[in-house]
Amino acid sequence: MATETDERDEPEAKGEGKGKRKKEKSPKRTTPALFVRQIIAELRKVIWPTRRELITYTVAALVFVLIMVGIVSGVDYGLQQGVYAVFG
Repeated sequence: MATETDERDEPEAKGEGKGKRKKEKSPKRTTPALFVRQIIAELRKVIWPTRRELITYTVAALVFVLIMVGIVSGVDYGLQQGVYAVFG
């Protein structure tokens, strides 16, 4: 039969588990040259968009932003007119 102490993995006796903590080894530091080589290796894995794809994505993003600007401006104008109607 498991007890709460067993399930939570807590020390059974008072004071048990206290004291010096074992030092965990930290991972070896990466040299700057290795870091740059790893960055270049990762960038080679990236699938870069073609010029046509880039233009398509840019136009789609700009159209979306313009639509959102229109919606927010319309809501803002409607609220402004409502406030003027209520408070004169």
